[in-house]
Amino acid sequence: MTPTIFALATPSGRGAIAILRLSGPDTDQALAMLGAGGLKPRMATLRTLTHDGIPLDQALVLRFPAPRSYTGEDCAELHLHGGRAVVEAVSAALIALGLRPAEPGEFTRRAFENGRMDLAQAEAVADLIDAETTAQATQALGQLDGALSQTYAGFRRDLLKALSLVEAEIDFPDEEVPDNLARTAGPVLDTLIADMTSALADARRGERVRDGYRIVLIGETNAGKSSLFNALIAREAAIVTPIAGTTRDVLDAELVIGGFAVTLSDTAGLRDSDDPIEAEGVRRARARAEAADLRLWVRAPGDPDGVAAEYARPDDLVIRTKTDLEAVATFAPGQIDISTTTGRGLSALHDWLVVRLQRDLAGADFPAVTRERHRLRLTEALEAVRAGRRALDLAPEMAGDDLRRAADALSRVTGAIGVEDILGEVFASFCIGK
Repeated sequence: MTPTIFALATPSGRGAIAILRLSGPDTDQALAMLGAGGLKPRMATLRTLTHDGIPLDQALVLRFPAPRSYTGEDCAELHLHGGRAVVEAVSAALIALGLRPAEPGEFTRRAFENGRMDLAQAEAVADLIDAETTAQATQALGQLDGALSQTYAGFRRDLLKALSLVEAEIDFPDEEVPDNLARTAGPVLDTLIADMTSALADARRGERVRDGYRIVLIGETNAGKSSLFNALIAREAAIVTPIAGTTRDVLDAELVIGGFAVTLSDTAGLRDSDDPIEAEGVRRARARAEAADLRLWVRAPGDPDGVAAEYARPDDLVIRTKTDLEAVATFAPGQIDISTTTGRGLSALHDWLVVRLQRDLAGADFPAVTRERHRLRLTEALEAVRAGRRALDLAPEMAGDDLRRAADALSRVTGAIGVEDILGEVFASFCIGK
């Protein structure tokens, strides 16, 4: 029998209110044993909770009968006073009544298993809890509302249409079906390949909204990277000295720009060095620059192109620093002049970054990928569809296996089939009360 579980759904510690959630077949019995029986569904009722004749708390209690609940099971919420002693006493009483504490993500896993949401929507619950920016919350809400699931349902619907055409000719060769029926699946698969290819090309957008857009400062030694890093994050995190090679490692900071999560990295000055410690710092700087979404090439007056020019790409931004030392400002496309001493140009740099983030991360359509898991499954499906399309021109009966493999990969995104091996990974990242 499915056990009845409970968990604290609000942060632990002292607070005005603490909410304990219950889910499972013994929920109503547990409420009755606590002195909160006979409640009307979805109506908050004030009750004095007791156990073994001992008062525990005066609480608001809500009851959500199955299947109209978060998990699809009988559920309840106990809105307790937020003292630690109250929460511990009620929790101990629930354990004594046969309930057990929930595992991480167990409430949402039950919601998935009971058909209240699919796997992509379940992941959106975790993303919404973890959201720290407007963009992250908006994306998670869209995914929770089914936007991602609808995209994959559309892919799968087109795929199954093509598969039905292929198998109709194979399974009913003696029936009155049109000749070369399987060949008519070709245009359907061509369109599907184009749509999935476009989705994969856009895959990084959703992941970058969720995980953070990576901006790396690159440049020669003493170009002013650490001073700019400190100015952008508004605190003295990086050591700034006139000694070349002060920064030896990559220094990261999380910030929000224009409603988007950004990871900003200060790196060692790019130059050849015989010092093994500095050389390792330069190696790390180069690796971080290669993986960045955007590089800010920081150049002081008189700096040569140097090693940094190897890592700056045409779409990056050049930042001329220490411009307070110059009498006349210079202006050029793709370049911003700043002075961290006077603050000159920092507002223009911020505005430029907001526009760039909007361009790279704010799309009209909901992204088809918000996690690496989605990208891997979509890649697997696309490869299988392409294999099926090639087989269709050679031997239609061989295309069916490839198309079924593609359908399986797409179904794994939403959890329609074959998901036992990934459920633990998905729900392990949840907090206890979800």
